[in-house]
Amino acid sequence: MKRWGESPFEALLPPETVLAQMEMAVVVCDRFSNVIYGNHFARQLFGFGGDEVIGHSILSLGIAEEDHEQATELAKHVLKGGVWEGTFCNQRADGSTVYTRAHAVPLRHPSGAVDGIVIFAREALRSNQREQDRYGLLERIGERLSASLELAATLQRVAETLVPQFADHCFIDLFGGDRLYRRVSAHAGGWRPPPGTWAETGDPVSYPPGHFATRAMNRRDAVLVEDMLQHRFSAPTQESQRLGDAMGITSVIAAPLIARGELLGVMSLALSNLSRRPDPHYDGFDRDLIGAIASRIALAVDNALLFEEERETALAFQKHLLPGERPPRPDGLQIAWRYEPARPLESHGHGIQTQVGGDWYDVIPLSAGRVGLVIGDVEGRGARAAAVMGQLRAALRAFAQDDKPPADILRKLDEWVRTMTRPSRMTSGWSNDDLVRPPLVSCTYFVYDAWSRVLEFSNAGHDPPLLVVDGEVHDLEFQNEGVMLGVRAQGIGGEILFKEETAELKPGSTLVLYTDGLIDRRPRDDGGYHTREQAREAVRKAVAAVARKDVEAIAEAAYDAIPGDVVDDIAIVVIRTSPEELAVADRTFPAEPIMVSEARRMASDAFADWGMPAEQAELACLLVSEVVTNVVLHATTTPAPRRELVLDGGPPVHFNLDDDDWGLTPDLDPLGAELGRREPPTKEFRVRLRKGADAVWVEVFDTDMRLPRIRSAGETDEGGRGLYLVDQLATRWGARPTQDGKAVWFQLPLR
Repeated sequence: MKRWGESPFEALLPPETVLAQMEMAVVVCDRFSNVIYGNHFARQLFGFGGDEVIGHSILSLGIAEEDHEQATELAKHVLKGGVWEGTFCNQRADGSTVYTRAHAVPLRHPSGAVDGIVIFAREALRSNQREQDRYGLLERIGERLSASLELAATLQRVAETLVPQFADHCFIDLFGGDRLYRRVSAHAGGWRPPPGTWAETGDPVSYPPGHFATRAMNRRDAVLVEDMLQHRFSAPTQESQRLGDAMGITSVIAAPLIARGELLGVMSLALSNLSRRPDPHYDGFDRDLIGAIASRIALAVDNALLFEEERETALAFQKHLLPGERPPRPDGLQIAWRYEPARPLESHGHGIQTQVGGDWYDVIPLSAGRVGLVIGDVEGRGARAAAVMGQLRAALRAFAQDDKPPADILRKLDEWVRTMTRPSRMTSGWSNDDLVRPPLVSCTYFVYDAWSRVLEFSNAGHDPPLLVVDGEVHDLEFQNEGVMLGVRAQGIGGEILFKEETAELKPGSTLVLYTDGLIDRRPRDDGGYHTREQAREAVRKAVAAVARKDVEAIAEAAYDAIPGDVVDDIAIVVIRTSPEELAVADRTFPAEPIMVSEARRMASDAFADWGMPAEQAELACLLVSEVVTNVVLHATTTPAPRRELVLDGGPPVHFNLDDDDWGLTPDLDPLGAELGRREPPTKEFRVRLRKGADAVWVEVFDTDMRLPRIRSAGETDEGGRGLYLVDQLATRWGARPTQDGKAVWFQLPLR
């Protein structure tokens, strides 16, 4: 079977030809929601003739003004990797209206990043204009309610959809305890009732017996008053009665809001002289339509109450997954962070979302006062994204304790993400279709040494942080952007490379780490989007304006740099290096037993200079002696190096001078050979002492690759207790591999 790329018809039927013949509109937008392609059917459906919409916002397709917000949320949702399906009202160039059913999916780059949006659309209904308006109204309101997350905003949007298309006045009243309270009051043309007449939003409402709203609630069915002139109802107040007469109310529908058998409130719609309609009266079809709409509103209200409880639980869950509100205070760094969860939004047909996101950050204490820093983002939202984020944070903290380079940590974390593929349900047999794919995760992991000011880092598809030096702000350049974690597990392709990079931070330098929720928060007044680079530039300018202020002010300025609702989680971490040098003592010694006392003397002098209490200094010197003794002991017991016996006219013969098999000594050469010795350099060890605000760290480096371990010494053993003493007396201790050996370290409190 031939592949698609090998088809002999490829030249005859290129993709452009196939798309041009489709009986469905196909529109492609870039990641800034600008149209870059539309096929022939799209031009017919949306009513544009040439390429006048190419390069312009998706709103240029004639999307009705009341649907602009929905189009904006569509783009943001799909650019986050989701899919969307719903109905739009479009105004064609010739003035006609068409309802379109649209399905939008993300357009992905081979690296896994979302590069744009692909929209497939068709006409929703083919019937007379009034029926089309009514059915389109029901469908569009259903979309706004089926996944409602924020009750007040959702009800207001529904009212704006009903007014003025279907009503001149809309009231929604909900029970709070035993009383009704007005939650929505919307009117055509921006008109507002005079104070003291009709109840305003938030006011209590009391309908008299016999009122059409009371009848609707008592009968639990929609009530139609086709001609108000023929029916007189007792209004809640005389002022409201007089206003109704003055407005010329012509027809009313009241529908109860009932969910799971419980009466939640009532919705009332009215026609009046505010608009000049050909037929300002409702009929039975309208009553049934509003009854159906009221049922969906009631479901949204009920869901919202459940959501509020779920959201509070989820936010508490997330709060415990992320670090606390107060950042740690490691030596040589000032840290501030800010996390802002996304506000509740419509989930576009995918059920209620708690908007708990996958943004994460952490500050991890490492050996000898060094610090690990991470910023990352799990693709998607909801409880699963938060759970994955919590697992990633825990896994990274565990991996970081190995003190491996950042690139090695990311490789290990990528392997761990691959294990997150699992069956989607508990079954004894499952196929690939049953698998829940691992998420895509972007992150950057940094290791900072405040004493050397060296920053090591490796990136996995995350945006570069801002670097502030002497008031100047620019991006910290990544030589290798890397790919997101989980790309290989999803089979998207691309070479998986995480490379090590280093930078030296000047005294007083500031790094601003952030997640993409910050720069994706970029609405324009015309409903379009700023580019990501424009958003970054706005953040740069805001940070530059407060560059010499404290880290809290910088975090606040970065957050406020781009206005608009928080539609995706935002995490910001600001770190600033110390303007002063930290105390350090460093010396290299030959690996000889006599050097143990020299190392102890060096440590004693340094501790005295640093003002360490005598008792603590004596304890520290004792532990220095134990660690150095262990290093010297292993240096002298390392197997002897191999030597070469060079014979005249022949290749060198290897032997070990500690082995008597040759029967040779250095002074004996029975064959007249020359004994060529290649003496290794003298073994050395290095002691480095570091002083922090509350602790001192001791590091002992040597070239032996073997990591130490605590022995269980017997009662009569003369040795084997050195590391046991370190383990019992030090605050923390450990060993890490280095490029040419290892480092054994321990920490003691300074006071």
